[in-house]
Order: sequence, then C-alpha cells, then structure tokens
Amino acid sequence: MNTSSQSMFITGGTGYMGSRLIPRLLDRGHQVRALVRPQSQDKLPAGCTPILGNALEAKSYSEEVGPATTFVQLVGVPHPSPAKAAEFRSIDLVAGREAVAAAVTAGVDHFVYVSVAQPAPMMKAYLSVRAECETMIRESGLNATILRPWYVLGPGHRWPNVLIPAYWLMEQLPSTREGARRLGLVTMEHMLQALTGAIENPCRGVRILGVPEIRRCTFDTPPGTVTA
Repeated sequence: MNTSSQSMFITGGTGYMGSRLIPRLLDRGHQVRALVRPQSQDKLPAGCTPILGNALEAKSYSEEVGPATTFVQLVGVPHPSPAKAAEFRSIDLVAGREAVAAAVTAGVDHFVYVSVAQPAPMMKAYLSVRAECETMIRESGLNATILRPWYVLGPGHRWPNVLIPAYWLMEQLPSTREGARRLGLVTMEHMLQALTGAIENPCRGVRILGVPEIRRCTFDTPPGTVTA
C-alpha cells in the first residue's frame, strides 16, 4: 500500500466517521485540512488544519481546497431514517453538489465519497439522493472512489448485530445470497480501513467499493484503472 504523505481536504471531519478517520490519517503522516464552522474547529484533533466555511456553500471554502490532491466528502444527516427525507435533499444533496463543484474548481486528483448500497428495499429518499450525488461525480469528470456501505456498526449503532444470524442464513441460499452480501453489515473499522486504502491508492475513472470490497479492503486493480 502506498503510504507516502498526501495532502487532503475533508468535509464532515467532526462527524461520526470523519472524527475517527482524521486521527488515523494524521498518524499515517498525511496532511489533513478539514472544513468546519467556527464553533466546531476545537473539535478537530491536533495536527489537523481547520478551514472555516459552510459545507452547503462551495464559494465559502473552494479557494481553500488547494493544495489538497484528495477531497473526502463525508457530510450527511446523522442517523438516517425515512422521516428525514427533506433533510437528505437540503443537506446531503446540497453538500454533495457543492463538494463536487469545489473539487472541480480546485483541480483535485481524487474525490472520495461515501454513498450507500443500492438497490435496496427501503430508505428510498436516502438512496435517491446518494444516487444523484454519484451521478454528479461521474458527470464532473473527477477521478473518484465511491464507497457503498449499507449499515455501519459502531458506537451507538449496534442494534443490527441481532440480524447477523439472519444474514448468515441468507448468504447460504442462492435466491438471497446476492442481496445479503450487497446489503451486508460493515464495521466502523472496515470503513476506516477502506477509506484509508482508497485515499492511499487513488484511481483513474470511477471506482465502486461495495460491501464485499469494504469488508476485504481490497484494491484488486492497480491505481489508474477504471473499475466501474
């Protein structure tokens, strides 16, 4: 794995996943700059450079993205549920659109986005917004890695553990195997390893990491290869 120091710009750095990813990247010698509101900059770990701005307005931070070569977009409504359909469109969609615009303006080499497993039988509004953001990324011409977890197990997010036996059974049956694998559970550690791996192994074109790839944290094709 390529562990040479990289410069990156992260949105959502004080959130559930970002707050765990940034210390790991710093420990690996990367230079990290994170977009935050003024009242949240103290939440960033030592060594991370705060960039003050609004994730819903690219013009508030786009000039500060450089010299980053990697843009990691992690902004999203916490604890997604069907009741938050309006928030998905006003926050997740807008933040995604603005992040893509800022990344294009800055000319970053690689864009990393956490989407969601699809298709899926529920959370239609959430899936729709994430799919729209994926389309924006593809149409932008950015080199990008898109991660598609379904549910991330971690602190405060452990109730699906009770479903593990059911998942195991569905993976044994040919009729349900594909869906069970695509909509399988991943841990926070899986996500952190996959995000770190994606950052340190940038691609050309658009690369999709579904649940099986996130669990394995595998990059079977060399950097520079379109995988999806």
